[in-house]
Amino acid sequence: MIETPLIDTEKCTGCGLCVEVCHCGALILTGKVVTFTVTTEECDWCTDCEIACPTEALSCPFEIVIEEL
Repeated sequence: MIETPLIDTEKCTGCGLCVEVCHCGALILTGKVVTFTVTTEECDWCTDCEIACPTEALSCPFEIVIEEL
């Protein structure tokens, strides 16, 4: 199974902003709900989709922490 960010279909309004910012083409708009393409394994977890979503329908089940040395 390909792991991808999670989509809450109850919150998704189908605005398509996440599809526009997805640089790897992992997201598609199906009707009025965003889904991940089944064939892509290119999602690099950049979190751009999560940031772009105005209804917080997308979420990455982790948090990236950059530690300063």
